Amino acid sequence: MRFSLRRRPPGGEVATGESPADPDAPPGHRLDPGGTDEAGHALRAPSRLHAFNRYEIKYLVPSIDIPALREEFAGRLDYDSHGANGGYGVWSVYYDTTGLRFYWEKIEGLKFRRKLRIRHYGDRFSINEDTTVYVEIKQRVNKVTQKRRVALPYRLARQLCDGREMVEHGPAQRAFLEEVLELVCGLDLRPVAITGYQREAFVGRDADVGLRVTLDHRVRGRDRDFHLGADAENRLIVPGKLCVLEIKANERVPYWLTDLAARSNMSVVRMSKYCQSVEAFGQAPRSVFHVPGDDPTVALTRSEAR
Repeated sequence: MRFSLRRRPPGGEVATGESPADPDAPPGHRLDPGGTDEAGHALRAPSRLHAFNRYEIKYLVPSIDIPALREEFAGRLDYDSHGANGGYGVWSVYYDTTGLRFYWEKIEGLKFRRKLRIRHYGDRFSINEDTTVYVEIKQRVNKVTQKRRVALPYRLARQLCDGREMVEHGPAQRAFLEEVLELVCGLDLRPVAITGYQREAFVGRDADVGLRVTLDHRVRGRDRDFHLGADAENRLIVPGKLCVLEIKANERVPYWLTDLAARSNMSVVRMSKYCQSVEAFGQAPRSVFHVPGDDPTVALTRSEAR
């Protein structure tokens, strides 16, 4: 089967359905109409195929500062349905070319760039062939981040991305699945890195509709054993004393949040977890954006790796 590597129009194809799913929450999560999660995510694609645009800003924050920030967020934002009580795990396997095309597009700051991944929300040791995962194309168009994805059983996601075969799908999903095959077959993509972390998530309310703030702890990864459920060793790729704070907004970041960042002496970083993993395991030279710190050759204990 031959595919052309043409660019898709920004925003992707969106299907219709009954109940929108949170694009950043574990599978199975649905919004209550009028609830705080719904208010916190104005951009929705309401079926198994999701597409949305937003601005993203990242900061690296010392873990000792997190309790104070968490208190600030709790006063102005709501926890999403899965963001409280320690949050949830986020595990992703990233695909790239043998020459790491997607990695270099990020490092060189191309205005249009893409990456392909399979993502799972939750405990990685619970993954089996029927677990719901997301096949995602995340792309950057100038300063706007666009993400399109489809929910599939893990066996079908692997058949699509590793087996390079079209899988069972609904009519609205076909264009996106064809685009995934275009990338995988046309660029000869292969798994390159896995990342994982524990995420706390907050969503905006009232005037801050569309705002989402996440705190990612214990960012770790590996460069082998690319089955998401493998009982494999993971290593820290960001120093354990640091947390990745991300602000995701549809149109604007509220003044109170930029003021909080300034008062907390937070500086914007261009760190990519995927690029951090590639560099941490020596697959590419460490760039100027690399976060130095913990040696990735030092293994985590089993409880830390979870």
